[in-house]
Amino acid sequence: MRSVRIGLLVPLSGSAGLWAPSAEACGRLAVSELNQAAGIMRRPVELIVVNAGETGRSAAHAAREAVDELAVDGLIGMLPSYARDPVVQATQGQVPFVYTPQFEGLATNADVMTTGETAGELMAPAIRWLSEAKRARRFFLCGNDYIWPRASLQIAKRLIAGVGCTVTGECYLPVGAHDFDEMLDRIKITRSDVVLPVFLGFDCIAFSRAFCAAGLSRHVLRFSSAFDETIVYGLDSSQTENLFVASSYFASMHSRNNGAFLERYYTAYGDNPPPPNGYGESCYEGVHALAALIERAGSFDARELRRYYGRTLQRRTARGVEAQPVVGGRHPVHLAELDGYDFSLVATSH
Repeated sequence: MRSVRIGLLVPLSGSAGLWAPSAEACGRLAVSELNQAAGIMRRPVELIVVNAGETGRSAAHAAREAVDELAVDGLIGMLPSYARDPVVQATQGQVPFVYTPQFEGLATNADVMTTGETAGELMAPAIRWLSEAKRARRFFLCGNDYIWPRASLQIAKRLIAGVGCTVTGECYLPVGAHDFDEMLDRIKITRSDVVLPVFLGFDCIAFSRAFCAAGLSRHVLRFSSAFDETIVYGLDSSQTENLFVASSYFASMHSRNNGAFLERYYTAYGDNPPPPNGYGESCYEGVHALAALIERAGSFDARELRRYYGRTLQRRTARGVEAQPVVGGRHPVHLAELDGYDFSLVATSH
């Protein structure tokens, strides 16, 4: 019996490459769980890691190759937003495509199923909390120059205005560019209370190091949804001062379901696996979401599966087996403050 082949499309290098180990580990854990049950449609499941590369063009080429040469039955995409549409155009809806990370929240192509939280879902409760609890009034926006940071920070502008606060400036750099001098000078001149950095992977680490080296971390708060455990571990513990992060998942969350997930994760990979984090965990959810869709539709045909996008299906997550719409986030959003390397929850929005 031919196995069900799921392609995990993820960059193995470049700014987003730091998430590849945890993405693969979480994807393989989900496949192992499926195979311990009945597989998908009573067929064994195989995970194939596909290198998306560092550009939209390389991701499109890799996706096309996965469909034509590797004969995948579906794709899980944990890759930057700039690569999402090229993948859709390259695969032309031939196989289901589940896009798992947080994203800007703009309407996506009908051939994409999104499972991650949107910028609005992540930013709205945090900006409100910062304005109320921290009396923050002046916000500076910065990030990489592509759709996710730009669209997310446009949403942030509306949210900031909605709580009666001011945007003091806005600045972008290309992916992979680490000359932050002008950006940091503008933050100093504007006397901003909060900086909202939306940088990708290694760029986020580089910005944080430069921000702290410029002496800004003592007096200026940082808030972002782009930080996770993998990024924080790339910093010195002193470089997480006054840093707030919004996410629907932290590995440090205390719950029975997350405890069970982490137990399975460490049992599978030992004491020193890639750090569990929201981006990696999204691949775990993506594999289970795709399996739930196929089982519900009784088909591998992407056109049949599209009928169930947004419907409530049972799918497994690190938060347990839940009845969730298989589109968008729909999980509580948590705001955490960094204490060294530890995420301490300060607020939760349902």
